[in-house]
Amino acid sequence: MRLSCEAIFGGLTPKVTASFSNRDWVPFQKHLVNLKTFSSVSFRHRKWFVLISQPSLVKKTKDNFGRTGCSTSSQCNASVAFEGDFVVVNFYHFVFIDDPEAEVAKHLAFMEGLDINGRIYINEQGINAQYSGPSKDALAYVEWLRQDDRFSDILVQISPSLKGHAFPRLKLRYKPSLVQLEGGISHLPLLDSSMRATPLAPSEWRNRLEAMNRTGLASKECPDTNYILLDVRNGYEWDIGHFRGAVRPNVDCFRSTSFGLSQEEVAASDPLANVDKEKTNILMYCTGGIRCDVYSTILRKKGFRNLYTLQGGVSNYLENEGPAEWVGNLFVFDSRLSLPPSSYHPGATTETGSTHVSANGQFAKCYICDSQVSELRHRNCANLDCNLLFLCCRKCVKDARGCCCWSCTTAPRLRPVLDGDQRYQKWHIYRDIDEQTTVTT
Repeated sequence: MRLSCEAIFGGLTPKVTASFSNRDWVPFQKHLVNLKTFSSVSFRHRKWFVLISQPSLVKKTKDNFGRTGCSTSSQCNASVAFEGDFVVVNFYHFVFIDDPEAEVAKHLAFMEGLDINGRIYINEQGINAQYSGPSKDALAYVEWLRQDDRFSDILVQISPSLKGHAFPRLKLRYKPSLVQLEGGISHLPLLDSSMRATPLAPSEWRNRLEAMNRTGLASKECPDTNYILLDVRNGYEWDIGHFRGAVRPNVDCFRSTSFGLSQEEVAASDPLANVDKEKTNILMYCTGGIRCDVYSTILRKKGFRNLYTLQGGVSNYLENEGPAEWVGNLFVFDSRLSLPPSSYHPGATTETGSTHVSANGQFAKCYICDSQVSELRHRNCANLDCNLLFLCCRKCVKDARGCCCWSCTTAPRLRPVLDGDQRYQKWHIYRDIDEQTTVTT
């Protein structure tokens, strides 16, 4: 077996090609690297990074240590840290599960002894998972799951979690809807792939976006065909990062998304209102792909024919294509909140703002004073009873004492101003601190 290795040290990128024996464990810099089920594995360790690419398949074998590895999968590209480093894992898969309650119990039994926190939801339509843990535990769950034929081809997204767990606890349970949407999703034909949008690989997605943006959202090859780039996320996600040409969503909760469903009085804010459902090509994207897959079935039932989604979502795109056609950071639904493209694609850089990003000027603007912010990261309002997630410049953070508006600064349950990327804890922690301060003074 021949492996191509690229080592990156402090910004230098010397190329190295090496040959290893046909084993699942590969020695590199005095570390044992377990290839397991991955065809492209990225190892980050402090300031250096090692990429191992394995184009050929390897059968399941045992090495000299008695450890068993699995064959590689061409459908998996993952970023994996060394044992002990924390990672965040995201994946979803639509598949019929006859007894989801029993499936939950089986997963919980496997989780015994593993250090995993996060949200893992299972129902009759499949699984949706976002969790964190030491790479050894986090990847053990993926490997175990792939041994089940129903989940053998899941696409897994993995990113670093530099400060340990990104979730406070584990929630692994049955949930009627894998994602939240008005009216639920149990009635949608999610198990019928023909009812979902056609997935585009990151490279094909990039090609289409570059062609669209070069020609004003009209392809040179098909000048009579219209294109719409649909961001199927929330407005606050768009505010810190999005693809060029994407219109800002007018919702702050995916549950209330109504693209293509608008009544006449709100049709002006709906990019799908009054479009030709037969000829218009609709390109949809979200963070990991599941929201697009779900919503595309709704649009398909409404008569939209040419639907395309970004396979694996933005996280998969950034890992494979870097920040090309992307501006800003990626919002994530865990304690990290915001990830730069370099988290997925080492060395990648991207613009944080541009007058040519889109016609909407809300990108990376302070919620209070409307100035450009330097940190693409949301914070929660210090007023516990507001708790709004918003972008804020440093001056307004100080002047408004961490609140989103001046009225919130006089709220009865006011938390302290947090510096940097800290997150608020439970209210009783700050309440007890205040009580202790009152007693001592």
